[in-house]
Amino acid sequence: MSEADFPMMTSHRPYLLRALYEWIVDNGMTPHVLVDAGRPGVRVPQHAIKDGKVVLNIAERAVMHLQMDNESVRFSARFGGVSHPVDVPVGAIVAIYARETGQGMVLPEDIAGPPPGPGDDGDDGEPTPPDGSDDGPGSDGSPPRRGHLRVVK
Repeated sequence: MSEADFPMMTSHRPYLLRALYEWIVDNGMTPHVLVDAGRPGVRVPQHAIKDGKVVLNIAERAVMHLQMDNESVRFSARFGGVSHPVDVPVGAIVAIYARETGQGMVLPEDIAGPPPGPGDDGDDGEPTPPDGSDDGPGSDGSPPRRGHLRVVK
């Protein structure tokens, strides 16, 4: 199949974000987002940024005028007693989680386009290891490489 055979789809990230926000709130927990403050378009108070990241409490009781659409999350919140406008592009949100339990999700990167099928660009249908070698996982006798998750607090 060629790229023309696949319809272009919008980003899945804002839909996951809104669904997880609703799930966290429905369970009586406090939703927090971890933001990469170095991404373009992020507007948060500079003093809230630590190591290039900022954690934002987006519970209804903590913010005013919360808006989550397909492009960004916007609201007003108090930082050190002073109200500030906050605008975070969805692409800058790394994770959403419940403060009380840590349960949530690191948001996956957007898919750039349709996945290549077997036979496209010399692909034989087998995944290529991240190191670029042509040897499949475990071909040297080692166990296959697995992904990992990290709890973000």
